[in-house]
Amino acid sequence: MEEREGYVEHIRFHSPDSGFTVLSLSGEKPGEELTCVGSFPFLEEGEYIRVRGELTRHSMYGKQLQVESYEIVQPTDTDSMERYLGSGAIKGIGMPTAMKIVAKFGEDTFRIIEREPESLAEIRGVSMRIAQSVHEQFMEKQNMRRVVMYLLQVGINLNQGLKIYKKYGEETEQIVGSNPYRLAEDIPGFGFRRSDEIAQRIGGLEYSDQRFRACLMHVMRLGSQAGHAFLPRESLFNHAREFIPEMDLDSFDRTLTMLIIEQRLRTVTVIDEDGAEREQIYLSVYYHTELATARMLLDIDEGGRRVVAGIERYVEKAETSEEIELDDIQRNAVREAVEHGVFVLTGGPGTGKTTTINTIIRVCEMLGRDVVLAAPTGRAAKRMTETTGHNAVTIHRLLEVTNMDESGEAGIPRFRRNEEYPLEADVVIIDEVSMVDMHLMHSLLKAIVPGLTSLILVGDANQLPSVGPGNVLRDIMESGAFSVIRLEKIFRQAEASDIVVNAHMINRGEYPDVHKKSKDFFFVHRMNPHVIRDYLVQLVKEKLPAYIGVSPLDIQVLTPMRKGELGVTGLNVLLQEALNPPSDEKAQYESRGIIFRVGDKVMQTRNNYKLEWEVRSERNTLIDSGEGIFNGDIGVIREINEFSKQMEIVFDDNKLVYYDFELLEDLEHAYAVTIHKAQGSEYPAVVIPILRGPKMLMNRNLLYTGVTRAVNCVLILGDEAAMRSMIDNVEEQKRYTGLRRCIQEHKKL
Repeated sequence: MEEREGYVEHIRFHSPDSGFTVLSLSGEKPGEELTCVGSFPFLEEGEYIRVRGELTRHSMYGKQLQVESYEIVQPTDTDSMERYLGSGAIKGIGMPTAMKIVAKFGEDTFRIIEREPESLAEIRGVSMRIAQSVHEQFMEKQNMRRVVMYLLQVGINLNQGLKIYKKYGEETEQIVGSNPYRLAEDIPGFGFRRSDEIAQRIGGLEYSDQRFRACLMHVMRLGSQAGHAFLPRESLFNHAREFIPEMDLDSFDRTLTMLIIEQRLRTVTVIDEDGAEREQIYLSVYYHTELATARMLLDIDEGGRRVVAGIERYVEKAETSEEIELDDIQRNAVREAVEHGVFVLTGGPGTGKTTTINTIIRVCEMLGRDVVLAAPTGRAAKRMTETTGHNAVTIHRLLEVTNMDESGEAGIPRFRRNEEYPLEADVVIIDEVSMVDMHLMHSLLKAIVPGLTSLILVGDANQLPSVGPGNVLRDIMESGAFSVIRLEKIFRQAEASDIVVNAHMINRGEYPDVHKKSKDFFFVHRMNPHVIRDYLVQLVKEKLPAYIGVSPLDIQVLTPMRKGELGVTGLNVLLQEALNPPSDEKAQYESRGIIFRVGDKVMQTRNNYKLEWEVRSERNTLIDSGEGIFNGDIGVIREINEFSKQMEIVFDDNKLVYYDFELLEDLEHAYAVTIHKAQGSEYPAVVIPILRGPKMLMNRNLLYTGVTRAVNCVLILGDEAAMRSMIDNVEEQKRYTGLRRCIQEHKKL
């Protein structure tokens, strides 16, 4: 075992995730350097360190020290202090200023910085502001090192340790030591099991109230991630026992009672159809959100009801001006839309939703009503703009999402538009409402004034529900409290598309004729997953781009699953290698074992309300700017800069984002995405690989949603029997939501 001391002359490589570092350490003789390789969580050039390890000889790089342990030695001599302060480790202090500081205070320099920082202002060129900044940076570095080294000892890796320190600061050791279960609530990426492992290392918490409470809250959060607004009591208990098998009914009841007293959970008792009582457990925020949403919907509907004299003449005039002819159901939809405060229009592809919406807009304009349009995603808003000829924006932009930290247990965004600063419109039309979760609907309704603004909701009720909690569109429709028009007739021009015809067959439980010659719907029978993967690459790289005249990046692979040979993770690695292979001309950066490369197609996986974006012209003139990149947004990496630790990513609608490396945990490749993530989007061509999978996942509306994402071409690749099994399977994963019940109960009051 070798032990060496010296200055960190140069850091050649450092991974922010693992701490793996290659550095040059000054040797005993002037100009002599030793290459050290190992894990250095915190280190900066200019610091003096003591390292221990084994000397080895690399075939290419020569003698190296494989470091097993190290410690930072605080400088005690003036030369070392001067060197450290002048290294750039403390921002605002260069070598000339470092020399002045050490010349004045000598070996007492670090004590002065730590305890009497105001004395630094006695030096020419050092203001009181700079002196305070030097003190704060010096103390921050010391505290961070101490805290993160403690976290490493209790089994928390470097990347997680930095997040924890950023959240708790100097209180980290006290919080983690006394209640490690707080990590599951406060730190993204931490779950109960991870916190429980850390608690076991600390010891003494096996049967603590903290552990039981954290377990129940974790199960409730898992429920919300699966789309539930509440969990039945027995479901909560059974899932909690999967994490803590020794939890008995008495400890469960005691813990549940404590959480209810703390108002973190709420219970609702309902009577089932069989007459039995059932207890529903809510996160408090979800309980209040459902109640408020039901009340606001009914208030908006009641306040917006009006009879429009001569409505038939307005509809006929709109038909004439638009050169269209509506059927009776569409005409009725237009009448209902303009005479109700809340109106729902639903239908599948080719059923005339767009024509009906355009007519509604035209009639509203004739009546002098100001109309605004919005959709949940940028892609859906762009498509709405193209089909209506009226500008549409995302709901987040309509409500003016603020550049603030996420708030609340559920990470609910804040919007400027609310009950105190409502939307200034007579009619709000929202498309793709099946994607809207309970929180976004609640925020939208808060910005609508009953009696002044009416709400028109448009969507396909047969698509998958929102990624977030709730089943808003379906609950509103099934409540029976609002005007709902369903468009079911496929119009003649749409019948020419086998995508449209087969989508409706799938929705009715019928099997498409996969042997029929078609120009836009294809089925390729393959049973071997390796053969499917190879053929899928050919389709995306060559065949489909040539067939419909688009770029390979415009071809979207949609798969039911994340894992497995035909899952998102494996297919993205395969497609990246085929479509964007390594090149000396393309910078790349590795994070979490994922290689991000210039030219990669990527997707944001979590709402980030603080990320700023801008749109610029070809001459670099600023056209537009705003905040917020959201779950499901897709872009392409334009540049990777390891010096600034940023990526330039161009998202939909040419939104340019400077993306810090520390945010890469929210980014993944998007050559292949799950069908769930593709909601609200349309692509020139879609490839769907299908073999057997979990029954609860491989169902009819998943396949229907995937097929209806395609505009010009859809190709299903795999097992026909598996496809037929999906069509037969109508057992969608049940979502526990209470919005329908809340609406019906409020309606009776």
